[in-house]
Amino acid sequence: MGGTGGGSRGGAGAGGAPRPAGKGREIIGRGTWIDKLAREMLDREVSLGRSLGMVRVESGLGASGVPHLGSLGDAARAYAVCLAVRDAGHASELLAYSDDMDGLRRVPEGLPAWLGEHLAKPVSAVPDPRGCHDSYGSHMSSLLLEGLDALGIRYAFRSARDAYGRGLLAGQARAILSEASRIGEQIERMVGQDKFRRVLPYYPVCERCGRLYTTEALRYHAGEGRVEYRCAGAGVGGGRVPGCGHSGEADVARDPGKLAWKVEFAARWQAFDVRFEAYGKDIMDSVRVNDWVCSEVLGTPPPHHARYEMFLDKGGRKISKSVGGAVTAQQWLRYGTPQSLLLLMYKRMRGARGIGLEDVPALMDECMDLEEAYRAGGGRGAGMEAKERGLLEYVHLLEPPEGPPLRASYRILLGLARAFREDRERNVVKRLASYSAISGDPDEREKARIAELVRLAGNYADDFPDEAQREARHRIEAQSRTAYRIGGGGARPAEGVGTGRALADLAVALDAMGGDPAGGDPAGAVRDAIREAAGRNGVEMRDLCRAVYRVLLGADRGPRLGQFILDTGPGRVAERLRKHTG
Repeated sequence: MGGTGGGSRGGAGAGGAPRPAGKGREIIGRGTWIDKLAREMLDREVSLGRSLGMVRVESGLGASGVPHLGSLGDAARAYAVCLAVRDAGHASELLAYSDDMDGLRRVPEGLPAWLGEHLAKPVSAVPDPRGCHDSYGSHMSSLLLEGLDALGIRYAFRSARDAYGRGLLAGQARAILSEASRIGEQIERMVGQDKFRRVLPYYPVCERCGRLYTTEALRYHAGEGRVEYRCAGAGVGGGRVPGCGHSGEADVARDPGKLAWKVEFAARWQAFDVRFEAYGKDIMDSVRVNDWVCSEVLGTPPPHHARYEMFLDKGGRKISKSVGGAVTAQQWLRYGTPQSLLLLMYKRMRGARGIGLEDVPALMDECMDLEEAYRAGGGRGAGMEAKERGLLEYVHLLEPPEGPPLRASYRILLGLARAFREDRERNVVKRLASYSAISGDPDEREKARIAELVRLAGNYADDFPDEAQREARHRIEAQSRTAYRIGGGGARPAEGVGTGRALADLAVALDAMGGDPAGGDPAGAVRDAIREAAGRNGVEMRDLCRAVYRVLLGADRGPRLGQFILDTGPGRVAERLRKHTG
């Protein structure tokens, strides 16, 4: 699982000599925000006088709930920076740190209610509700690691339970607890929280009830490295979990417990020599305090940071690990390639975005367009803008695609997958060949790639059979709400007026053709039917073709429509059109 170092392109990357990009400009590395961020971090490290022998970046993995795309995005973006550092000629690795000593705050939706008995306990001490791992925390961590593995992201894994159990943070904990009074004052000054003026920034696990957040650390005995605590109860997850009343002592090097978030990041950064960590705006205050603790208490410069916006659900709300409906990597990868998911992560760092499975076709098409542009003209993206080419290269983890492009969109694959449910792969590949979407005689590797795309599109077509029709109806109805538009020649019908009637007439004509249109030019007969339906209803033929593509593919364009309707089957297409217009 561990990441490995080694530069692949020496001085041409983020930390080496810049490439020219026209007068007064330069291209850093491969021209993306990833390279710019890596350059900023490396320049800072040089100014601090620190060794670049190993540049470690960190991503914290939450283990308290079902990991979603937001959780994955943190690690995926950190890994991109790791790649850019290697590209600049320096060894780098991603440290994936699972916070499995975090306490269980609430029972995530869809999980058994008996987990409520374990609120406020470390998730590494909570039983796995699925029974396949040694704890709840291990189960949740494994889901996120499974997503990273599926994306091809390499990492060195460390768990909080292991780190605290082996005393890897004990030195930092002692230094922090020795300065607890000053830290408490600074936290109140910086973020207005007075909690740590009253208690120490440390949570021992109660030796009687096994809970974490119900304990209050009251005194620290520096000579012995022990804290006195009492299990007093605490507000957890919108409710209150009572304490058991036990009073005791805990050794910070040997007994179960953890530092509070306001200081724990700093301890990790120093202990593991972390040079870069991004963060979401929801923990800005914690990062500010930890930066201060790292530099002023532990005497180590904090890592370079970058702030990213959160992924949102389609209602505009922050995605939560405890609330159902969040998209997971496993769900996305049932329909889209790892590259499409990395494209979602790497397109930009800033800007909150709503995300759902309905976004898979658009991201797949965008990814396939980039791959086609990269493969065109002999490959290696010779005709692409540097930023666009660099994005594609990072999406492929700096191992870009080779071989001929597949000249077909994901939406075309969806349309064919919906048309052919039996013997799907053979039928779809046969049609792609007839559209010249597949170049020449593909080798076994290319055949496997095409088969995988057909499988993914087939999964989406099976699970979301009406997605294209809903999108088409929405677009056509939106057009039809404006009956006329004003142009140079006065008022004239807007695109879409009469389109519904034309689609209905075309359905009747296709039904009359049956499964095998008569004559020597069946595709021509289909085109004639489209032309006649358009003329009868005062619609431009191109506008009617666009509407048919939207119904069949959810897109404005596609392969030659006459042949595509024949391949799909005129009767099947007629049924789809009637379903749309009815």
